[in-house]
Amino acid sequence: MSIARRTLLALSTNPWLRDHATKTAFVRRAVSTFMPGEQLEDAITAALQQQAQGATAILTHLGENLTRMDEADAVTEHYLHVLDAVKAAGASAHVSVKPTQLGLDLDRDRCFQNLQRLVDRAAERGSFIWIDMEGSAYVEPTLDLFRRTLARSSLIGVALQAYLYRTAADIEALLPLGPSIRLVKGAYLEPPDIAYPKKSDVDATYVTLAERLLSDEARRTGTRIHIATHDPAIIGRLGGYISAHRVPDSAYEYAMLYGIQRPLQQRLLASGKPLRILISYGESWFPWYMRRLAERPANVWFVAKQVFAR
Repeated sequence: MSIARRTLLALSTNPWLRDHATKTAFVRRAVSTFMPGEQLEDAITAALQQQAQGATAILTHLGENLTRMDEADAVTEHYLHVLDAVKAAGASAHVSVKPTQLGLDLDRDRCFQNLQRLVDRAAERGSFIWIDMEGSAYVEPTLDLFRRTLARSSLIGVALQAYLYRTAADIEALLPLGPSIRLVKGAYLEPPDIAYPKKSDVDATYVTLAERLLSDEARRTGTRIHIATHDPAIIGRLGGYISAHRVPDSAYEYAMLYGIQRPLQQRLLASGKPLRILISYGESWFPWYMRRLAERPANVWFVAKQVFAR
């Protein structure tokens, strides 16, 4: 892992920097490149704009690791409202939640119950729920939540992180269930005995795992994949695999973050590829923003140029 990436990930958990940076006009202008606003209304407006261009969306309210169960219940109520608001606005948007937002650290049974409420509401509103993946310590309980929920509803998907050594085995264990998987590279600071430290290894593993999820065997189980990357080289390689193996559009979607690689997003849409944009909102954006920068430290320079160009 590069020094720049390790530094950015370490800074993402620094309380002093978070408190000061979130009040700084420069940083808030930079964040607006990747986040349309802090309110749900901002996110829905952005989702409708993406829809007009041919893309669908996923909405996620930023925040994690709550300390009281009533806070988790409040987050659940918020997401129930999100599903209602998305339906009322006519937006084609899924919802993505972090298990710790629903109380995973506090009461796993209540967390499961909160997730089921969201999945049931998604069924009523014609939507879909994604479970986001957090640090490596949460993989096992998160996958347990996913399996338990999938047993009662197909309207649930889970994010898996390619940089974790365990992910290949996790995919093989899940494939018989016909899962929906959002494959990401991974954005948390993990030790080298748990995660690949080199970008080249992460990239190679990502391609291998994605091709497995796109394979004929996986598709026969009903498996679907979100190819969640902004890397043009990886997208090109997987595009070649999709073409060569005649993978139908129903088996995959490209998934990218709002505001990142916009020209590439436009090229995918122009070529008729399914694309879903993850739109984040909320006041607790600092850790998320720093992890986005750490995914590609060159983004720090890109953000600076965007800010000063205004």
